[in-house]
Amino acid sequence: MISKKTVPLLLAAALCMPLLPVQAADSPSMQVAAAPLRDLLPPILAGNHRSDANKARDQWRHPVETLEFFGVEPGMSVVEIWPGGGWYTEVLGPLLNNNGRYIAATADPNGASANTLAAIQRFKDKLAARPDLYSNTQVTGFGSKALDFVPAGSVDRVLTFRNVHNWMGAGWAEDAFKAMFKALKPGGVLGVVEHRASTDKPQDPKAVSGYVREDHVIKLATDAGFKLVAMSEINSNPRDTKDHPKGVWTLPPTLTLKDQDRDKYLAIGESDRMTLRFVKPAN
Repeated sequence: MISKKTVPLLLAAALCMPLLPVQAADSPSMQVAAAPLRDLLPPILAGNHRSDANKARDQWRHPVETLEFFGVEPGMSVVEIWPGGGWYTEVLGPLLNNNGRYIAATADPNGASANTLAAIQRFKDKLAARPDLYSNTQVTGFGSKALDFVPAGSVDRVLTFRNVHNWMGAGWAEDAFKAMFKALKPGGVLGVVEHRASTDKPQDPKAVSGYVREDHVIKLATDAGFKLVAMSEINSNPRDTKDHPKGVWTLPPTLTLKDQDRDKYLAIGESDRMTLRFVKPAN
C-alpha cells in the first residue's frame, strides 16, 4: 500500500493525465503514451514476454505501485542501474520503447569476470529476441570505473532495485550515489528499493547479509546532494525477521538453503524492502 505521505503527490499526477485506450497484452509496446500507468502497465505485465516465474513475483515487487511512486511516465528518459536478468526491463522496456527512452546500465564489462560477461550477454540476447519490445533500449555500463554512464544532467529518472548492498560490499557506494546524482536532470528523481535492515543493530559497512538500514541509504543519498521527498511501504514485508542464516538470499526467490526449511521461507516470502524517492534539487 502507498504511504499516506505519497497520496497527494500521486493524486495530483493522476489528475493531470488523460485516459487513453491501451494495447492488447500480446503487443505491449504499442500503447498510446498519455494514459496513466495503472492503465498502461497491466497489459505489459500480462504479456507473453514475461515468464510465469517473473509474473509470480509481482505480488512482492509491486511494479505498478512502485513505478507510480517514482513518478515514471511515458516520454521520460529512465535509467535502470544493474538490471540483472531483466525483471524490470520487461516492464520498463515495453513501456518506453515507442515513447521515451529506457537505458539499461549493466555491470561495467571492462575487466569484468567471465561470469559477469556471460550475464551481460544473456541480457543483450534477451533484448535482441524481442525487438518489438526492446528495439530502442540502450545499454551502457556502470561500475566503480564507469561512473559517467550517461551524459551529465541527461535523464529524468534513475532507478535501482536491490543494489546498494552490492556497492557497499565493493566499497564504492558513495561514488555510486554521486554518479546517479550527476546523471539526473535538475528536478530529476532517484528511486531506490533495497532490502531493509533492522534498526536495533549497527550497519555492517559491507552489508554482507544483503540488508541495509534505511537511515544509511538516506545518508548515502543526501550526502551525494539528493533530497529525500517520500518514503513508502509498498514493498514492505513484516514477516521478514532479517536474521536468516544466509541473509536475504535465504528467502525466495533465491532460497540458497534449497530444501532446508523451504516451506518456512516460502511462507515468509521475499525480503522486507524500503522504497525511497529522492530528488535532485533544481538549483
